Amino acid sequence: MYSIAIALHAIAAAIWVGGMFFMLVVFRPAVMTLDSTARTPIMATTMKKFFPWVWMAIIILLVTGYVLVGAFGGFGSVPIYVHIMHLVGWVMIGLFAFMVFMPHRVFRSAVESGNQELALKSLNTVRWVVTANLVLGLALFAIVTGGRYS
Repeated sequence: MYSIAIALHAIAAAIWVGGMFFMLVVFRPAVMTLDSTARTPIMATTMKKFFPWVWMAIIILLVTGYVLVGAFGGFGSVPIYVHIMHLVGWVMIGLFAFMVFMPHRVFRSAVESGNQELALKSLNTVRWVVTANLVLGLALFAIVTGGRYS
């Protein structure tokens, strides 16, 4: 059972962090070649399709994470890298929730109303939040995978 929880935890993290990497490093540079009036609806549609996957990944990460901590005797019994993963994970969830409910909401509304200037401004804020989360996620992968061997 615990091997299933670990596998689901890793898959959910890969979907979230990998999705952010793809969006910032591959997809965004590709759509930047388009005119902004074509780019913003594509970005809006892409985020609309990606965000439910992130919410599902968050739920899976939380459930499997707490199951695994419980299996190892609680937070008092786990190594330091698990505590770091827990803290950074909650920071990432907070950043994602902020981004969805603040700048992304403004972006989506601006795209729907045709306010291109506001759409681009709020999309830039979304980009910075995603960048911060990607850096945290990649650092977390390094800490967690390397932490087992230190």
